Amino acid sequence: MATYAPNTQKTAFVTGASSGIGRAAAQALARTGYRVIGTSRKANGQMQDGVRMIACDVTDDASVADAVAQAHAEIGRIDLLVNNAGYAVSGAAEESSVEQVRALFDTNVLGTVRVTNAVLPIMRAQGSGRILNLGSVFGLIPGPFGAYYAATKHAIEGYSESLDHEVRPFGIRVGVIEPWATKTAIEANSPKGDRPVAAYAQTFARYQTAFDAAMAAGDTPEDVAATILAAAQDPAARLRYPSGKAAKQTALLRRFLPRALFDRSLRKQFNIA
Repeated sequence: MATYAPNTQKTAFVTGASSGIGRAAAQALARTGYRVIGTSRKANGQMQDGVRMIACDVTDDASVADAVAQAHAEIGRIDLLVNNAGYAVSGAAEESSVEQVRALFDTNVLGTVRVTNAVLPIMRAQGSGRILNLGSVFGLIPGPFGAYYAATKHAIEGYSESLDHEVRPFGIRVGVIEPWATKTAIEANSPKGDRPVAAYAQTFARYQTAFDAAMAAGDTPEDVAATILAAAQDPAARLRYPSGKAAKQTALLRRFLPRALFDRSLRKQFNIA
């Protein structure tokens, strides 16, 4: 059992905290003084860099309920929820089966819903709380050869914005963290479409080269963690927090450029024009 300082400390519950953005965020929060419980599917209950890691599968209702109950029992309250667990599927939309798409949504969207629903009663009883959902710039713009990942992130945008209006009377605010290319293993660990269609191969190869270059020049998980920390501590909570220069520029361009011009720019950037 972890030992924490008195309950004057803020507390945080971070999903998908074993690697990448989740781990960087959990560690940044712990260094700032939060009592942090992080989750992963295979966590063994140990402390890692000030973060207590417990097991949680966000696709399983019972696992989520058990993890949130355990966290609440250990740290007494949950001031901050960071819904980070997720993955991507790459390839043309036609190349993914309905089963593959369903599994992606079960983690990226319904996983966020499950954890949020488990935490909300705690936050309502406290009369306060902040929920930060990991979105993406692909929740704002088209995601060619990542249509279903983009669809999950568009769903997170709509869910978060709607939920924020519902929970404000209880002292709870909801925000979306919107990174652009980030140097994590998400792309390397993400499956391709499970029913390949040869007709897309040439265009996808050009796209992949351009995307890899963007990832190589992208932000680090620690950069995104800094955005999460800033959002957690923002005295004037906002709905959207683009993370990094490229994300902020893309969000502005999407908002103000004519659609046809933005689409031409996007296709040129990913070399699929």
